[in-house]
Amino acid sequence: MGNYIGGRAVVLGGSIAGMLAARVLSDAYENVVIVDRDELSDVRDPRRGVPQGRHAHGLLARGQEILEELFPGFLAGLVDDGIPVGDLCGDVRWSFNGYRIKAAPTGLRLVGIARPVLEHHVRQRVEAIPNVSFREGHDVVGLVAEGGVVRAARVQRRQPGAEAEQIDADLVVDATGRGSRAPAWLESMGYPRVPEDRVKVGLAYTSRKYRWHTDPLRGDMSINPVATPKHPRGAFLHTLGGDLGLLSLTGTLGDHPPTDPAGMLAFAKSLPVPDIYDAIRDAEPLSDPVMFQFPASQRRRYERMERFPEGFLVLGDAVCSFNPVYGQGMAVAALQALVLAEHLSAGRAPNPLKYFGDIKSVVDVPWEIAAGGDLAFPGVAGKRTLKVRMSNAFMARLQVAATHDPGLSEAFLRVAGLVDPPQALMKPAMVLRVLRTPRTPALDSAPSSLERLR
Repeated sequence: MGNYIGGRAVVLGGSIAGMLAARVLSDAYENVVIVDRDELSDVRDPRRGVPQGRHAHGLLARGQEILEELFPGFLAGLVDDGIPVGDLCGDVRWSFNGYRIKAAPTGLRLVGIARPVLEHHVRQRVEAIPNVSFREGHDVVGLVAEGGVVRAARVQRRQPGAEAEQIDADLVVDATGRGSRAPAWLESMGYPRVPEDRVKVGLAYTSRKYRWHTDPLRGDMSINPVATPKHPRGAFLHTLGGDLGLLSLTGTLGDHPPTDPAGMLAFAKSLPVPDIYDAIRDAEPLSDPVMFQFPASQRRRYERMERFPEGFLVLGDAVCSFNPVYGQGMAVAALQALVLAEHLSAGRAPNPLKYFGDIKSVVDVPWEIAAGGDLAFPGVAGKRTLKVRMSNAFMARLQVAATHDPGLSEAFLRVAGLVDPPQALMKPAMVLRVLRTPRTPALDSAPSSLERLR
């Protein structure tokens, strides 16, 4: 401690990505200031700045590993707080096209936790770092730059008559999420427009909390009928501990789950498995249904910029915002925090373009999984390369084979959890196991979820 590379770093955004950035910056800067528009202290409920906070969330296995690395004992702290923890495959009912893949213990953990509660636990650990402070209830107005270097952030308290103030910084990190104004700030400084990739999915979640009279999970952590091209409606039903659960129904390409109770029940009944409808039809609702819409996955290609100001970096959803059904956002933010830590370990301020080049390497795989998976849906616009078509065909076959082979279930979830690379599924022995498994005829002849309502 004490061998700092700079005096102050400012993090814009106090969600998961911002707090993880602050954690690694605290090792390299004398003080770190987190700025957020919301009040954050001791908050365990959904907040305005995180509209997706009312919906089901998953922290992938690799993200959990990184949280434990950055905050030793983190998982034990969740358990001590009564948060349920189980196995990602052995304790979850995953199903595709109405058929459950074989459960198998993987050693990959699943945490039954609401997003605001997870944020609260991370925030507690960050608040305990002596050289980190929070500037709550402040809007970010913009950046102050001079001679190609960002020197400060301009912020303003969210109250009538408040004047903007300047927080000088040796480094500013934008972790404000998919609504980041960094591209506009850069253009105002004379930099070119940031290249961007988008995959329009027209997704919506409709969520509601319940209390069970009879536990529908029967000891499992979650029931997840995953949307597929043949059955594009899906759901995530998670335990929150005890007799409490959170349901998020999902619909793509404008087929959005209704927000009235009767409509939610009808939507749940249209799913290719009966588990979700059976779980909620007699349960006690504890909240009104609420919808969150996600129009498109979005990737800002900062690594393609030929020049970029010193003293400024971007991280988390502000770089890449994924279709949330894949559960990748928090884990990828954690991976990006490790990239930042690696650059800081060199003992000097990060070179932005080199940093973004390394960020690309950790975003490429989850983007390929999410964007490629979305392109399996015929209504999603985008270029379907031979690689994408072959990958989607193989994944569909693997999901069928996993209904018979628990080893394939484990391999699939290790890749989905960002623990293993996709290439792990393409090893010759793995491909042979998939191809040798007989197809389930019912999967090809089962009526669609909409046809079941007629």
